[in-house]
Amino acid sequence: MAMTQTQLLHELEPVVAGELDRHNAMAKEWFPHEYIPWSEGRDFDGVYGGEAWQDSDSKLPEAARVSLIVNLLTEDNLPSYHHEIATTFGRDGAWGTWVQRWTAEEGRHGVAIRDYLTVTRAVDPVALERARMTHMEAGFTTEYGTMLEQLAYVSFQELATRIAHRNTGRASGDEGCERLLARIAADENLHMLFYRNLLKAAFELDPNQTMRAVTDVVKTFQMPGSSIEGFTRKAMIIAHEGIYDMRLHLDDVLMPVLKQWAVFDKTGLDAGGEQAREELAEFLAKTEATAARFVERRAERKARAALR
Repeated sequence: MAMTQTQLLHELEPVVAGELDRHNAMAKEWFPHEYIPWSEGRDFDGVYGGEAWQDSDSKLPEAARVSLIVNLLTEDNLPSYHHEIATTFGRDGAWGTWVQRWTAEEGRHGVAIRDYLTVTRAVDPVALERARMTHMEAGFTTEYGTMLEQLAYVSFQELATRIAHRNTGRASGDEGCERLLARIAADENLHMLFYRNLLKAAFELDPNQTMRAVTDVVKTFQMPGSSIEGFTRKAMIIAHEGIYDMRLHLDDVLMPVLKQWAVFDKTGLDAGGEQAREELAEFLAKTEATAARFVERRAERKARAALR
């Protein structure tokens, strides 16, 4: 019989404790203020009578600027994310200790990125603040109702975020920006390992229910920032620059995690588990075709632009 979510939470508690110890041993203390070029800062217009922001202040390419805004607004919604995972995983024992640690580390990311963008005048601070208010007022509510689904989601999402941060840093052409985002990406990778290892343990406890959760998440996956105003246009700019696109999502996020879980090597699944795995394979095949078409069309667009 399938285990209940409460049973799974209790059974996974020792794994959580072990993964928490591993995380704390691997995590490196760092300080956001050390990654900010404070000497570049100057007053904005307003109470200090400085200079109003103008587009020429930013030294970043458009795609990197857009990606940084999306990344920051996504990080800004931390109160909603904390509520969702605390409600799902609980606030007691090893689960609760992890939730608090994860929240503290994620909060540092938003502080660091915002300070960097403001000090370097990389983005319009007025537009950024208005976007923050709009996005946070909308909040975030997970569409996944089970603990297994949420574990699967954050396993993919943390890796996706790591890749988005690293590629944004490279696209910025700015050494300081790349250094900061690489530091943040290192945190995100440790978060991914934590969740990925928990779900691997869940496969051992209830492989059929876990397979269904993984399949449902892969088929419906969206980044938590997808509710950002104008997200579709922003996502296309980011994808066209190669910062994060379907090709990367499939090759660098979905497949590596699925391989770690050995989803296509599992034996002893029941009919429901096998059905979920078949659906997963079909979806991945369709995604491969979509990713290949996108890359081909992007190359064609760039070739035409070069001729012009």
